[in-house]
Amino acid sequence: MALGLVKWARIKSPWILHFNTGACNACDIEVLAALTPRFDVERFGILLKGSPRHADVMVVTGSVTRQIRDRLVRVYEQMPEPKFVLAVGNCAATGGVFQQCYNVYEGIDKVIPVDVYVPGCPPRPEAIIYGVVKLLEKLAKS
Repeated sequence: MALGLVKWARIKSPWILHFNTGACNACDIEVLAALTPRFDVERFGILLKGSPRHADVMVVTGSVTRQIRDRLVRVYEQMPEPKFVLAVGNCAATGGVFQQCYNVYEGIDKVIPVDVYVPGCPPRPEAIIYGVVKLLEKLAKS
């Protein structure tokens, strides 16, 4: 009974943590645009949290460099189980335009597990919302 209630609460009200690994910030602007009243992801119960200890979903934007890798892993490990990762943008998915740089990992999945990818450079807020909905569907099936 209690596990079903926790699963229901996670599906109805996922709390997200936005983590910018550093890139051109275009994806960050689109993530924040999805949080504005025009697109209103709060209708899904999604709230932006500032602490990884209170978040269910980590939304990661930008390419992962060797300098930011340890910080990303530390923040990911601070999140309570079960935790989910949404990779937003081409840089997060594959390294993007920084793919062949000496200090860039070719995607966040080389560092932490990713549940849903949202492609685009930058992806539109509608695509980010669609990615969140797909993540919620994945949560409902598990």
